[in-house]
Amino acid sequence: MAGNESQVVGTELERVLPKVPTLFDRDDVFYSSLEKRPVEVISSRDMRVPLELRPGGKFGYYDPDGGDLGRGDMPTFDKAIVNSVHLRHTVEFTTKTMWSTDNNRKAVINAFRHNLATAMKEFRRQVDSQAMTDGTGTLGTITTVATAGGVDTYTMTTDGFGARLLRFGQNVNVYAANLLTNRTAGGETTITFHDLANKTIKVTAVAGAIATDVIVASGLSATPPVGMLGVKYHDSNASTGTWLGFDRALTPEIRANRVNANSSALTLPLPRLAINKIGDRVGMQYRKRCTAWTHPAQQQAYEELGFNVIRIDKAAKEEGLDLYFNDNMRIAGAPLKTSYSWDRTRIDFIDLDVWGRAELHPPGFYHNPDDNQRVWEARGASGGVATSWMFYIVASFNIFMNNPAAASYIDNAAVPAGY
Repeated sequence: MAGNESQVVGTELERVLPKVPTLFDRDDVFYSSLEKRPVEVISSRDMRVPLELRPGGKFGYYDPDGGDLGRGDMPTFDKAIVNSVHLRHTVEFTTKTMWSTDNNRKAVINAFRHNLATAMKEFRRQVDSQAMTDGTGTLGTITTVATAGGVDTYTMTTDGFGARLLRFGQNVNVYAANLLTNRTAGGETTITFHDLANKTIKVTAVAGAIATDVIVASGLSATPPVGMLGVKYHDSNASTGTWLGFDRALTPEIRANRVNANSSALTLPLPRLAINKIGDRVGMQYRKRCTAWTHPAQQQAYEELGFNVIRIDKAAKEEGLDLYFNDNMRIAGAPLKTSYSWDRTRIDFIDLDVWGRAELHPPGFYHNPDDNQRVWEARGASGGVATSWMFYIVASFNIFMNNPAAASYIDNAAVPAGY
């Protein structure tokens, strides 16, 4: 009887492809743009941002034939204040992980080197997510909750982010919608399932979690939590709350400009109105410097408006067909810039000249200042050395802007189907 393949299977070589694809993104589009702005180096004390808040002088008519010219006044100045928030990204791995991948005859990647090479990229991706938020560290809103087998399944279709700002394996907090109750005060929960396309995550069950609750970044526990001051904090026309120490109710000068799309699809008058609201507040020069930041969903909505007036002129030769516009788009005169982490329902008109970073400590490895040690050993329950290692990317900074009147946004725009 002939021998078969099972008799030689122990001698067969296993083929492992040398190129390892990445099945997730590490985009940091907006943070990269902010990073190019000049940084303001600060101490642990608040940084002051002086503002010329209100005009001065007393204008009027007078009688040159012996009339009284009256008394005058001067412009009103005040200050915004900003301090840093402290951010960290921790990577941990076992000794066996290093030993098992420290040679190309053992593995197609060196796990230690790969971790070092990608940690900063992941840190930047996380910071970019924080830069989208409203200053509370809120990364998403729960639409429905289903609990089974000690696991909560959250669908997140309420806001324009879905599950985009969250990551698999991320530790998070769950807060009530008003941010006054931290449902994970006894210990953070971990994302064990992340379905970006269907806007769904799973976590270890959180007692009391309900629809309308929000997901908040790790490390925040106050009620309400205070995180990085992102786009939705600065680009807001809210008349309640505060902005960099100012009472929004009493200081309309520090509110941004808003155009409410009222859940309707994008139309051409909306961006023009948003731009003109800037000019109405602070003059023509600011209006001309804006970039329109949005999610590709709204770029598509804008492109569809162009489809309505498109005409194809066919030359007398063989030609390819592309009915779409390229990415060199402008909207109401402003260049259009896209980020997949942007709120799908918003277009923000941003002049980066009025944005900046207040930095106490730049991003980098946490290290021992004496010997520059950057990789740290873990300790076991006995107090002895554990066969695990870790390193940290840390930073202390915050985002600020010095002229909210020069910012404008469209919100509540309908999202095209499929997003």
